[in-house]
Amino acid sequence: MDETLIDESDIPRSRYSRLPGKGFFYPDSLDEERAETRAAETIEGSEAVVIADGDADGLACAAMIRETYDAALDVADFEAAIEKRFDREASDTDDTPEQETEEDGTGTADPLENVHAESPVGLIAAGPYSLDTALERVERYADEGIDLYVCDLCPDRFEPIAEPLTSLARSCEAIRWFDHHQWDEGVAASVRETGVDLVVGDSEEECTADVTLRSLDHAFDARWEELATVTRDHDLWIKEDPRSDDLADYSYWSGAEEYATVIGAYGADLPEAVRAYIDHRREEKAARIDLAVARAVTHEVGDWTVGVTYGRCSQNEAADRLREEGADAAVIVKPAGSASIRGSEGFEFAHEVAGRVNGGGHPRAAGCKPDIYDDMLDYAQHWTTEGQACKRVILSAFEAVAEEVSVATEATEAAEAADTADGDEA
Repeated sequence: MDETLIDESDIPRSRYSRLPGKGFFYPDSLDEERAETRAAETIEGSEAVVIADGDADGLACAAMIRETYDAALDVADFEAAIEKRFDREASDTDDTPEQETEEDGTGTADPLENVHAESPVGLIAAGPYSLDTALERVERYADEGIDLYVCDLCPDRFEPIAEPLTSLARSCEAIRWFDHHQWDEGVAASVRETGVDLVVGDSEEECTADVTLRSLDHAFDARWEELATVTRDHDLWIKEDPRSDDLADYSYWSGAEEYATVIGAYGADLPEAVRAYIDHRREEKAARIDLAVARAVTHEVGDWTVGVTYGRCSQNEAADRLREEGADAAVIVKPAGSASIRGSEGFEFAHEVAGRVNGGGHPRAAGCKPDIYDDMLDYAQHWTTEGQACKRVILSAFEAVAEEVSVATEATEAAEAADTADGDEA
């Protein structure tokens, strides 16, 4: 493939923001081979392994666990790499900058090349749909008697993880699972039946960093409590501490090892080099949000106003803008085929909508990827129509949920009227 076709440096933002990042065009087979190799290097010989969501909440948990094992990496190498990356990316607009893996541009070996294998507490970043793969890799490469932690991940079903989790429950010294999402009771019961110590916090009150902090038997100092508080501020959409946006953005723009190491060393108060890097990246981020908001179209579904847009952008901030413009719910369809659904006080059914289109999440924040992409022609249509097919199936899910809510409301009102009538007769 001609790489200039996906080189964003000479393409107008209005065009490249309609396309996925470069990683989308990297063959899955090669990506999986590299991921398998790195997983083996990470897991083999580790005293403990953490499987965590790769966002700020999940990686904060990983940093806490490493703290309890005195297994944090040296932050100095990461700070030097951040400064070099800042210089290198002065004109780069890619959402997912890759760390240099063989040379740092000076002819010397990159000190971060093997960093994923250096801590005795291995870190595997995963999502809810790759959790089974992560568990299978731990099963393949981990030594007998390790401690295994799973953080900020909630499986929709038990069956995909049943075999590796059951096997690991026999071979691990202990498995501890910390989360704050809304679990299906049957799935939670099945996980616990394997012998896993599952702790699920109240998703309206705690983030997983809170759950991990209170669950680990370790004397954490105030810096860690503050980190959990600031992480919660973003994860639960409280938005009272500006540092929480810094953490969220930095976790998105950095690798898992880098983020876990830096916040492990500094907590919520990021160092100057990181803040400068974040400011640089936010210029591009803001421009993409502006484009996404300009593309948005609103739809009236039941009692809700739903703002729907398309583009490669920060979905959280784009959703905030759409809500400011009057939307009860926001849908951001991404060029890679997935979508984010965000709610508000007037709409707390995001997880129900997502559940109808191959996804899930929280009442006010959920994600999905409709099963509508059979080949590259489907993706080509997705890009050239700004996700019209994806938008249609998600709006249909909104309509189905609106109908259910309407029926339930009518039933409740009828029951209340009947109770009132019975009371009057008495």
